[in-house]
Amino acid sequence: MATFQKGILGGFSGKVGNVVGARWRGKNVMRSLPQRGSYTATAKQEEQRLKFKTVIGFLSPLVDILNRYFGSPQGDKSRANLATSYHLKNAVVNLPTGTVMDYAKVLISKGDLRGIDGGTVAAAAAQTLNFGWQDNSGQGKATATDELMVVVYAPELNLFYTNVAVATRDATTASVTLPNFMASLEVEVWASFSKPETNFAAISTYMGAVTVL
Repeated sequence: MATFQKGILGGFSGKVGNVVGARWRGKNVMRSLPQRGSYTATAKQEEQRLKFKTVIGFLSPLVDILNRYFGSPQGDKSRANLATSYHLKNAVVNLPTGTVMDYAKVLISKGDLRGIDGGTVAAAAAQTLNFGWQDNSGQGKATATDELMVVVYAPELNLFYTNVAVATRDATTASVTLPNFMASLEVEVWASFSKPETNFAAISTYMGAVTVL
């Protein structure tokens, strides 16, 4: 790809000969036309494509949370971009049965805020999950008013439940009621803390798999 300054004819868009002109990030660019041929992806390339497809499919419903709470933007990379890179490297595996997420390594948030200590989750009647944790306010930048966020995923349905303001850190217990359609399903659960009205969050904690009652 090459860039060029406007001449007497200005920039151009579309195909001219064997090059294509376009505007990209405020610059005039030219690209050569792709070569046609019978290209076959290698096994490694196909494996990477499957991983990318799996990660994007899994993270897409969480993009709003990721764009708020996953680290800090780096140059042109958004928080969601950083989350995608992390999960491609660390949280997706190829098995004989297919490409799947490694739920224990999934992160819904990433930051320097103090996370969950002594976290527990248990299922109760009527699609309720009961959470418990230690009040670690005062450790690092943790304060009593930090908010607990919860993400629940039902793999069988490929559907999420999310709540970014369940309770404050000093509450030490909280309950969430899941949608009726999650009844009797095994779900994967993550939790974290964030500071209200900011993008400051903790590294999320994988709480484990729970069967909804």
